[in-house]
Amino acid sequence: MDQPLDLLQGTLDMLILKAVSLGPLHGYGVLLRIQQTSKERLEIRQGSLYPALYRLEHQGWIESDWSESENRRKAKYYRLTATGKRRLQAEAEKWNRMADVIAGILRTAREEV
Repeated sequence: MDQPLDLLQGTLDMLILKAVSLGPLHGYGVLLRIQQTSKERLEIRQGSLYPALYRLEHQGWIESDWSESENRRKAKYYRLTATGKRRLQAEAEKWNRMADVIAGILRTAREEV
């Protein structure tokens, strides 16, 4: 079985925004949603996740409130803001354009250079 991939620099914010766009989540739930939607191919470290959540909240892209989690503990739940929705859309478009450019480069044959 393949080992989980490391995230490319700059993609964690986009993945967090996507995860919370699907519904409010507490921090660990964000981590699990990314792992589940990647079919366990991405591994997010908590040491990277929580500073990113703080940064995204500070930028106004997500907001949070305290609520009771499924295990009856108090947890901070995050949700996407309107500004965050626009940011996610812009980042996804940028990512898809870059992926297309890179895929084109990788398909280039020697005779095309």
